[in-house]
Amino acid sequence: MPDKDAPKLTVIASDRGPGDPERSSIMSQTGSYLAKRGARILCLAERGTLPIPLITAARTAGGSVEVLADESVSLPPALQAVPVTVIPDADERLAQLNDETDAFIGLPGSLASVSSLFHAWAAARGANKARPVILLNRHRAFEVLRGFSADVLSHGLRDYDRAVQFADSIEDLWIRASRMIEEGR
Repeated sequence: MPDKDAPKLTVIASDRGPGDPERSSIMSQTGSYLAKRGARILCLAERGTLPIPLITAARTAGGSVEVLADESVSLPPALQAVPVTVIPDADERLAQLNDETDAFIGLPGSLASVSSLFHAWAAARGANKARPVILLNRHRAFEVLRGFSADVLSHGLRDYDRAVQFADSIEDLWIRASRMIEEGR
């Protein structure tokens, strides 16, 4: 049974379209690592994207995984035991996501995952539920966003560098997420 006080991390990742060829491996490593540290994982499944390698690895490591999805979700038979909440309306789905999560984790993937991450983060900020964002910047996957945050967010978001952080490894991602969540509690 998952520890209700353990951090609940929304991990946004995509295995569709062009992007980092190592992303399935990154998802698997991240799912396993976070699960072994007791994190509860919440995945957003929209427009047919579902981070299957992340979910499989986290569950194999004994982790707690839930999926919050639109009506397009289709779990493979091996994942039928994963709890799925389907909320067709995007605004309602994001509101529930923001009520449940402690932080957003972005993994290298595709434009679909960056778009989903931005929509989730913007909805949280709009509802005054600021949640930290930690991006795994493997192979400089989020370097453009790092520049954007320095050039654009820095002018309109106080402590932007504490709101959005960039990790160089999965271990660094966990350390940053844990620290930012603890500081926010």
